[in-house]
This record gives sequence, structure tokens and C-alpha cells, in this order.
Amino acid sequence: MNLNLLLNRYCLRTTKIITIFIIVVLCSVTMNLTDFRDNSLLKLQVGGPFLGGMEAVQEAQEYILIQVEQTEEAGSRRRRTQQVLYNWTIPLHSQRSDQILRTRTFEMVSSAPILISVQAFLLDSQVVPLSMTHQSLYVTVETQVLMAGLILAGVYVLIIFEIVHRTLAAMLGSLAALAALAFIGDRPSLMTVVEWIDYETLALLFGMMILVAIFSETGFFDYCAVKAYQLSRGRVWPMIIILCLIAAVLSAFLDNVTTMMLFTPVTIRLCEVLNLDPRHVLIAEVIFTNIGGAATAVGDPPNVIIVSNQDLRKKGIDFASFTGYMFLGICLVLLTSFPFLRMLYWNKKLYNKESSEIVELKHEILVWRQTAHRINPASREETAVKCLLMQKVLNLESLLHKKLKTFQRQISQEDKNWEHNIQELQKKHRITDKILLVKCLTVLGVVIFMFFLNSFVPAIHLDLGWIAILGALWLLVLADIQDFEIILHRVEWATLLFFAALFVLMEALAQLQLIDYIGEQTAVLIKAVPEDERLAIAIILVMWVSALASSLIDNIPFTAAMIPVLINLSQDADVNLPVKPLIFALAMGACLGGNGTLIGASANVVCAGIAEQHGYGFSFMEFFRLGFPMMLMTCTIGMCYLLATHIGLGWNT
Repeated sequence: MNLNLLLNRYCLRTTKIITIFIIVVLCSVTMNLTDFRDNSLLKLQVGGPFLGGMEAVQEAQEYILIQVEQTEEAGSRRRRTQQVLYNWTIPLHSQRSDQILRTRTFEMVSSAPILISVQAFLLDSQVVPLSMTHQSLYVTVETQVLMAGLILAGVYVLIIFEIVHRTLAAMLGSLAALAALAFIGDRPSLMTVVEWIDYETLALLFGMMILVAIFSETGFFDYCAVKAYQLSRGRVWPMIIILCLIAAVLSAFLDNVTTMMLFTPVTIRLCEVLNLDPRHVLIAEVIFTNIGGAATAVGDPPNVIIVSNQDLRKKGIDFASFTGYMFLGICLVLLTSFPFLRMLYWNKKLYNKESSEIVELKHEILVWRQTAHRINPASREETAVKCLLMQKVLNLESLLHKKLKTFQRQISQEDKNWEHNIQELQKKHRITDKILLVKCLTVLGVVIFMFFLNSFVPAIHLDLGWIAILGALWLLVLADIQDFEIILHRVEWATLLFFAALFVLMEALAQLQLIDYIGEQTAVLIKAVPEDERLAIAIILVMWVSALASSLIDNIPFTAAMIPVLINLSQDADVNLPVKPLIFALAMGACLGGNGTLIGASANVVCAGIAEQHGYGFSFMEFFRLGFPMMLMTCTIGMCYLLATHIGLGWNT
């Protein structure tokens, strides 16, 4: 029986490797295919001093007109002459300084010659600097969207069923998306692909990982865990609610990624002290971090994109009005989220089923084994160290086996001896390096203060990534780190690589028209609704499309693509919709939708990566079982708030 099971596992593993390898080879070959089909689409990219948003053309005093014309003469393929003519009008900015890129795709009839003409309609005889590139594509927009959907579904299958690690799944998805772009005739250069990566986010993550790695050397996280245990008086749920509430408040002013990087080590240590399973507590925290981040204009990247849009500022959506409206709605969401979280966790066993001694021993074995596997035996000394570590693992496993034989399960839902335990824990877990702690707190305080200044003072020309990198450099100098490799071992390289691959994947899917297609179809559905019900249906549709899309794809490019669609929709005389309710619905859905899946929000991935490094990694489905119901509930409350304020009370209309 065991032999058959091992044989089946071996066959499945071999089949998986062969299948994935064949797909990788096919994608690699496709990226180097030569052009061999008739042109179907023409992609034009024009750069010039255009208006930053989708302003109405009739309001612009100066504009350029681009005409694309193609004529195919009658022949063997066509009985009569066929002609297509497209007009593309782009309004010009009164200042000629900023260069903005605009892209549009035109459907052609064949590979016959194409005539492109440009006319400028100006108030004076000034020179207008323009640049234009054109590219021939080979498949229709619908086919591109279908390809993008299949690639995204494939990535989710790899992650959900844990066929490969999520980092490798994102890399394979990126390769498939790039191969699809090459297949349609739009293969990007290596330089272009590198530019798709959001280096500010990667720099923020790397800098904060260095800061947290040095911070953990002081014993501060252990100290915080004991203090939280003391405040909760040994009761689990008051402690979880306090942690979630603090995380939500912090993420409203810091970005939620930074919040989780600071909170995850504290939570893990606290759960170890209380003999709790950290996975459920971490998932609850990251859910409330995403909820809290939606409350202000600086808490979540989609909100930052919205308040930074110049066209929306002209329509009255600035920092103060946006934060005021969203803050009230998120407070209502939070009030209902805590009871719902308690219901979701009603039958969850938060305590570990073994004693804390056995749990710590299992975790110690896991850490020693991971450490041994990370050693590359390049020299005789390193080989000897690896053998010693593996021998230690064997000794600890033997000790664990003896303890399990004599162990009798004792689970207590409330720690009756919490006062005595506090005294024991305070002796065991204390600050180990007070001088280093002062240095860490000083640097971290300056970094967080700079984060706030960056959000509220435009004169500071430092991005969040730069601030985090500079803070890491300051602390590395002040802490006088001698063994730099120990610090680098604590950096979540797999998480950083996952984000880099995810940025490439999402941009490639955007190039395949997936995000634009979702926005356009949403607009078509809204236009089909009767006028007296149109605003309510538009709010509901934008809210849920944003939430579901943001749980599947990155909410940053989705928000950036949806803003011009919604502005255009509000400016359409046939639709007659105010823009504010649509934008608030977009923000609410994009932020709260991140709780739907593990890769729906950056904070989810960061938390999972840190937990995995500590030996408490949680899977896609473990997060989905808790996160998706919370996403549905919070989005429903957010939708009711939007409908009550905009339809019932008539706010912002």
C-alpha cells in the first residue's frame, strides 16, 4: 500500500515537472517567433503636451487630430474596395512642458498600406513637440482578453493548489504573458519589461525588512508580546481585538505593508508565548489592516492614485473631502467587522493542540532544519557545520518523540494562571540590548515621521522607498553591523521576487487589454440601465466589479485604468452621472477587495512571507476561507453606506 502511494506521488511529481517544463519551453520559443500573419490591429502611441486626464474635447481650445486610413482594393480576397477611416482627437495643454503618452488601438482590414496624418489646431503659431510610434498586432482585442484571462486563471491554479511556490507561479505567469504579447506582435524589449517593475515598492519592502531584522535583535518584540499578554489578562479575544484595532488605525496613516512588517513579528512572538496558532491571528490582523488603509487618502495605494489625479481635484475630490467621506464609511465597516470576525472564528481552535513546550520544540526543529538546508557546503568547514546541525535536528526529533508519548492533551480556553505566567515570562523575555533599542526606535521614529511628511508636505521630494532605504542605511551604520550576511538572510528575497514578477505580470495583462476591457464593459452595462435607476446600479456595479477584480489582480493598475473610464462616463451627456459617487465606489471596492485572496493586496503577501520565514506559513485556501467572507461582508456594508449617502441623502451629487 505504501509502495503504491509512493509510486503515485512520484508519477504525479514527474508529470507536473514535465508539463510545466514543456509550457516554459513553448513560451520561450513563442517569444522569438517571427512575424508571419496579416495585420489585424494597429497600435499607435503618441507623446506630447496633452491634458493629463480625459477632458471633454469640446472644452479644449487647442487639440491635434490624427487620422488613420486604410484602403484595400478589390481582388481575389474581396469583391469590392473596402476603406476604413478613424479620427482620434487629443486635447492639448496650454503649457508645452509635460510630455504625456497616449495609446490607442485601431482595427484594420488587412496588411495593405496605412496612411496616418496629423493636424494641429492651435490658437497661435507655436511649435508643438510630438512623438509617435506604431506597431502592427495580429489578433483582436477579444482574443487578447481571452488569452489574458487564461493566463491569470493558470497562475491562480498554480497558487491555489500549491503546485509550485507562489513566487515561481508569478514568474511562470509573467513568462506566459510576455509570450502572449510576442504572439500578437507586441513583444516588449528587456528594458521595457524592467521599467514595468515598481522599484519604489521594492525599495520600501527591502528597507523595512532591514530595519525589522535589526530591530528584532533587541528583544523588543518579545517585550511587546509580554505586555500585550498582560493587558489582555490572559484572555485571547480581547487581545486579538486590540491588535486588530491598532493595526487598522496605524494602516490608516502608514501604508498597510509597513504596518504588517512591524506587527507580524510581534504577533508571532505573542502567539508563541500564549501557545496560540499564529496563522489565524495574522490573517485577522492583515484583514483589518486592509480595511483601515481604506479610511484615508494615504492608507492604500488606490486612494493615493485617486487624490493625485488632477482632473478629480478639479471636480472637488481632494485630500480632505476624500478622507472625510471614506473615514466615516470605514468606521461603520469596522464596527460590523469585529462581530463578524468572531462568528467566523467561532469554531476555530486558536490554541495549539499540544503543550507550549512541544510546540516550541517542533518549531525549533523546523528552524534548525531550514538553517541546515540554507548552508551551501562549499568548504570542509561548512560541510562539518551542516552535519552538526542535522545531527542536532535528529537529537531534537528523538526528544520530541519521547515527549509526545507521555503527553496528555490539556487545552484551556482561558489562562487561569496568567499572573504567575506573567512573572515567569517577564524574567525570560526582556530587552536584551537597550542601547541598540534606543538607536532602532530613533531611526524608526524618523522614518515614520518622514512617511507622514511625505503624505502631507508636497515640498519633500522623497518617495517612500527612498525614505526606507535611507533609514536602513542609517541604522546599519549606527548599529555597527559586522556580520552583514546574517541581516541579509532575514530579508524576504522570495517576497521581493514575487512582487517583481507580479508587477511584470499585471502590466503584461494590461497590455493585453484585460483591465481596459473590464472598464469598458462596466461602462456599457451602466449605459444600458434606465436613467432613474442608473446612479444606484452604477454604484453597485463599480463597487463589486472593483472588489472582485482587486481580489484577483493588482488594484493599482486597475484603479489607474478605471479613473479615466469613470470620468468619461460622467462627462457623457447621454449617461448624466455625477463622478464623485463612482470614484468613491471605486475606492471602496478596490481597497476592501484586497481581502478576497492571498495575492489581492501587498500586505497579505508580505505577512505570509514573514510568517513562512518564522515557520508559520499559511496557504492560499487558509486565507481564502477567512478573507473572502470578510470581503463580501465589508463590501456589502460599504455598498449600503454609498447608497444611503448618495441615493438616500443626495451627498456629492
